[in-house]
Amino acid sequence: MRSLPHRSAHHTGPRDAIVFIIALFATLFAVTGLLTVAAKADGAAARNGLVTLNDVQSGTLLLNSKEPGKYVPAPLLATDAKIEVTGPMARARVTQRFINPGEGWVEGKYVFPLPEDAAVDTMKMIIGDRVIEGKIKEKEEARRIYEKAKAEGKKAGLLEQQRPNVFTNAVANIGPHESVTIQIEYQQTVHRDGDRFSLRFPMVVAPRYVPKEAADPQVVDFVPGSGWGTTQPDEKDLPPGTAHPGNAPDLTQPPVLDPEEGKVNPVALEISLEAGFPLGPVKSSFHKVDIQRTGKEGAKLSLAEKVVPADKDFELTWEPAETAAPTAGLFRETVDGKDYVLVMLMPPSGAVQPQAKPREAIFVIDNSGSMAGASMPQAKAGLLFALDKLKPEDTFNIIRFDDTHELLFPQPVRADRENIAVARKFVNGLSADGGTEMLPALKAALNDRTPNATSHVRQVIFLTDGAISNEKALFEEIARHRGRSRLFTVGIGSAPNSYFMTRAAEAGRGSFTHIGDLAQVKSRMAELVNKLEHPLVTNVTASWPEGTHTESWPDPVPDLYKGEPVVLAARMDKAQGDLTLKGDLAGNAWQVRIPLDAGETRPGIGKLWARRKIASLEADRLMGGDYEKTDAEILKVALAHHLVSRRTSLVAVDVTPTRPDGEKLESRDMPVNLPDGWEFDKVFGESMPAPVMRKAMRAAPTTMLASAQSPVMDSAQDRGLALPQTASDAPGLIRNGLFTLLAAFLLMLLWRRVTRRG
Repeated sequence: MRSLPHRSAHHTGPRDAIVFIIALFATLFAVTGLLTVAAKADGAAARNGLVTLNDVQSGTLLLNSKEPGKYVPAPLLATDAKIEVTGPMARARVTQRFINPGEGWVEGKYVFPLPEDAAVDTMKMIIGDRVIEGKIKEKEEARRIYEKAKAEGKKAGLLEQQRPNVFTNAVANIGPHESVTIQIEYQQTVHRDGDRFSLRFPMVVAPRYVPKEAADPQVVDFVPGSGWGTTQPDEKDLPPGTAHPGNAPDLTQPPVLDPEEGKVNPVALEISLEAGFPLGPVKSSFHKVDIQRTGKEGAKLSLAEKVVPADKDFELTWEPAETAAPTAGLFRETVDGKDYVLVMLMPPSGAVQPQAKPREAIFVIDNSGSMAGASMPQAKAGLLFALDKLKPEDTFNIIRFDDTHELLFPQPVRADRENIAVARKFVNGLSADGGTEMLPALKAALNDRTPNATSHVRQVIFLTDGAISNEKALFEEIARHRGRSRLFTVGIGSAPNSYFMTRAAEAGRGSFTHIGDLAQVKSRMAELVNKLEHPLVTNVTASWPEGTHTESWPDPVPDLYKGEPVVLAARMDKAQGDLTLKGDLAGNAWQVRIPLDAGETRPGIGKLWARRKIASLEADRLMGGDYEKTDAEILKVALAHHLVSRRTSLVAVDVTPTRPDGEKLESRDMPVNLPDGWEFDKVFGESMPAPVMRKAMRAAPTTMLASAQSPVMDSAQDRGLALPQTASDAPGLIRNGLFTLLAAFLLMLLWRRVTRRG
């Protein structure tokens, strides 16, 4: 057998060189392919708006995505509010600027509060120099219009009401590094209590507790002729306020930013005040302001810090100068041939007060987790103050609640020294923790063991922040079981649920008091105790001119407590003749006539009338009225007066698509601050649930965000995550280096093989 000839280096050199060159190019081609695939993956992530921590070069908020190690820059928001107060009315313009700091296309959704009596009638979407007016539509139709525009890549805005004091603003197709501005306008009346006038501008929606629900009631549905059946939810017997199975929650819970991560959503605020009478003290309760007087009756105010984070309500109060405040006001407007009037009348306090009946006072105090921080000391101080004002002939009890509830005494006891001492010790020992199961505590408070008693006036005083989502169930409980009780709500903290507080007090024939910090406890509780101790104006009736069809709200006129005015909004064919108000004032007949043709013209009275009518219709609906008929009437009124309501929304759509085909749209709920004074761990626990932001970097100073023409932000130090020290793509460089080392290693092996053969 012949052996193969030996190959010398002389004969094999050119062939091995060719093999080496081919291997070299193959290796380089493979490495290039791998780099290209990686680059495409990074490019796809960038187009989808995803970033890594090392991509971030300035302070920004990051939300988790489905891809590990990738995040979505949260849309940013800056708000500017301008409010003009003229006499008893206020007109507000709220401008919200949505900013997309990322590389992808986003839809930003923001949950925000407005006053519970706000008549929201205008929305404008501003894109560059173009202004697109929002149109009022039935809620479902507005949603369809918005979703269609969003899918087509058009910029669109949708303003919806979730509660009378909670709204959502959605803006679709905000491009990379782009901003879209939404402008909202609303009308409201100022609040009056005695000689103090006040205006509140809420800034943040507090997290709402979703109460535990018992198992849904079931009914057996039998198949005819078979004898067999299946259990089905019994919709007729569902507890009041319980959502039917399968229904989505009707209140959006936005992601909440841990205060340790910094504050977001800066707000600038300016107020122009024309009181209509010589002004005395003008004060801001919770924010520092710069005040410039503009004559004897006016003032202009702005925030001393220019912008503040949206984490607590703004409250402005003003009082008349040494002269007494006006006791009556009449304003009118003509719209589409109809006259609308707004009447405000302060009944006389009465020089001689009759002997007040002893009271049965039931105090209910919220000690759930949302009350932790500044709220709990306020509530405890308020309750201790009220206990000190009880008289020996009064009786009382205390109910505390979190996710459980507890009565201090089995039944109301005399307010003697011994029982008051026991109560004070009980209150001082309370701490805030747990959920907010308010309904069982409310039922216990309204459980009157002597419903026919006349020796005592029964009063329920409810101290809470109202951070619940089942308002409907609570309203129904009050309406069904209030009996002879009167319910007085005391809103505690920097961002109370004023809608619940106000409506609960109305349904319970009481009044609402707000305490925003410890400094207000003594004065506000003293005012409340004064109302509790003094007789109220009952059986108030309004007689409008004969022969004129008049529709006035509220109807019937509610009872009044000391310091509270009669406020009526009416529509009629012609505002002429006299309005006569009658009532029982401290046991004496009270009557006053108001000439309707003497009113001062003011714009917006018609919208205030419509808002009050809608509120009254909603109250009737909660009390067991005809749902379908009431909803149809609400829709009719809201559409006619261009108002956002539970049945209507404002929608604005740009005609030109801007998002390119194939570009993905990320939908993001915009984060909100935790209300000032709240404790994050007490609300959410040590391990945050899914709706809460998991990853966040502190935003830049709010002054930059509010005034910048583009999303320019200072670099920021992060409390929760480490910011990169350079702008390099560290993972990309490391990956490229590994590929290069691999190529070098393969080439080295090939070269050694060639030289070994040689």
